[in-house]
Amino acid sequence: MLVAAAVCPCPPLLVPEVAAGAAPELDVARKACLDAMGVLTAAKPDLLVVTGPAGPGGEGPFPPGSAGSFAAFGVGLTVRLGEAAAGSPAPERPLPASLAVGAWLLGRARWDAAPAEGLGVGEPLATGRCLRTGADLAARAERVALLVMGDGSACRTVKAPGYLDERAADFDAAAARALGSADLAALSALDESLAYELKAAGRAPWQVLAGAARGAGLGGQLLYEDAPYGVGYTVAAWS
Repeated sequence: MLVAAAVCPCPPLLVPEVAAGAAPELDVARKACLDAMGVLTAAKPDLLVVTGPAGPGGEGPFPPGSAGSFAAFGVGLTVRLGEAAAGSPAPERPLPASLAVGAWLLGRARWDAAPAEGLGVGEPLATGRCLRTGADLAARAERVALLVMGDGSACRTVKAPGYLDERAADFDAAAARALGSADLAALSALDESLAYELKAAGRAPWQVLAGAARGAGLGGQLLYEDAPYGVGYTVAAWS
């Protein structure tokens, strides 16, 4: 059963080494993410699953000890998703960027409360599949926690990656309300097509969370909401 969840954005710029001189611009977001991680630790889970958007080749499960690199962003930094099981070979498949950012957060929070695994979610995954995937995750152990990585729209300003779309602010506001109040119905109702048009990579992982949380009776708290660089970033904690 799901006992806690943390929702965080997943831009590589969240990692100070990647952001370099611009790192202070996301200090508030980083602090909010670490505060959300504290909720996961307090829940004392048996299993932590880090889930986030992934493109082709990055979908599916990643075992403990999986590594990710920020070399594609010009930084020689490697992170690891917990520790591989004793006697097991180090996993070879690299983490997608969203899970690498999640692994970096785990390292920053000095996570050691439970084994950590990863799940890359294809951004176009249909809502029904997302909900079923979440339900399957929640059934993995008696006490499951999720670290859910994902961004909102990338269309909040003319300088945003997707340029300005007048629908983006309302989409992000609705998503933030749902994440901040643990509103499973509202998360499940997020429009797949609109999310795709707005380049909202967090839609599928958020709906995985909605599926995992069914029947868990969790409440939510919104810790951060903003759109630096024209991209919607939301941090929330569920417990």
